[in-house]
Formats: sequence, C-alpha cells, structure tokens
Amino acid sequence: MNQQEKQLETLTEIRSLMERSSRFISLSGLSGIFAGIFALFGVLALSIKFPFSIDSFTYYRQAYLENDEINKSFFVFFGLIALFMVIASMSVGYYFTSRKAKKNGLTVWDSSAKRLLINLFIPLVTGGIFCGILLYHKLIPFVIPATLIFYGLSLLNASKYTLNDIRFLGICEIVLGLISGIFVEYGILIWAIGFGLLHIVYGATMYFKYER
Repeated sequence: MNQQEKQLETLTEIRSLMERSSRFISLSGLSGIFAGIFALFGVLALSIKFPFSIDSFTYYRQAYLENDEINKSFFVFFGLIALFMVIASMSVGYYFTSRKAKKNGLTVWDSSAKRLLINLFIPLVTGGIFCGILLYHKLIPFVIPATLIFYGLSLLNASKYTLNDIRFLGICEIVLGLISGIFVEYGILIWAIGFGLLHIVYGATMYFKYER
C-alpha cells in the first residue's frame, strides 16, 4: 500500500467516525416494514368495526352521530388502535435498531440518538396538540391531514441527524397530508397509504440498501 492509499484510508476512517458521532445510523429498515404492517392492521380493524363503503371511503361520517354530536365510541376505538400502533412500532423499532447497533459495534442511546429524538418529537408533539385542538372545534375531516403533515415535518426535522433517506419519506408524508386535506372523504385510505404502504416501501428499501 503506497502513501496515497494510506492517506485515503485514513480520511475514510475519519469520515466514518465523524458520521457516527453526528448521525444516528442504526435505524433498521425492518422497523419501518413492521410499522407499516401495524398501520394497515389498524386501518383494517377500524374499517371492520366502523364499515366504510367501497365507493365513498368517508371516515368522518362515522365520526358524527345523527344529531351532529361526535361519536365518542369511534374516537375511543381509533385512539386505542393508534396507541397499539405506537407501542408496537416503538417496541419492534427498538428491538431491530438495537440489534443492528450491536452488530455494528455501536450503542443505541448516544448523543446522536438524543438529538434525533428531540428533533423528531418537537413537531410530533406539536402536531398531536394541534389535532386535539381540531377535535375540540369538531373539525374532524382535517385531523388525518394534520397527522400526516406533522409526521412528515417531524421526519424532515430529524433527517439531518440520521440517514438522508428518511427525508424523502417525510416529503411524501407531507404531500399525502396535503392531498388528504383536499380529498377529505378518502382520509382513512390516504392515511393507510402514508403510514402503511409508504413505511413498508421505505423499510424494504432501507433494508436492501444498508442491511443485506
């Protein structure tokens, strides 16, 4: 190995060390796949409990009773489904992420992971509060668009502390959120695409790109 090759190898190692210290690179594509599967199961359970017609996938008709009052049972069930999805996705995500980190000789909870979570949860928590405000004012059709848009903004905000691929997922979520804000009658269907199919596609891409 000549001097130039040694210098290039040294620069490569330095760059790798800098990337590891500034970016959380242990995200597993399998986490995204399972998160998408959980989301699709959640939508399936919701559609079985509160059936939707094929020609008009109008979720907010189920959210109101005949006297224009909010259907509490709909939101209780929807909340339980969402809670299950979050807990299951986070549990599976932690398992696959820690396994990948261990395989690469890295720690899961480091400074880059802290920065990632902080930048992820600031828009996410803000979006959750905003959705609560929408529910308070009975603006039901715009809850699903808000969840997609704020989730996409969370991914964009956190993308600078992890792999750049997550940025494209965030952009797609925002676009779907804007579309669902126009076609509110297809809110659940678009929500299933955003949190279900997109996560599966993203996770599979990440897995075959970085883990195989």
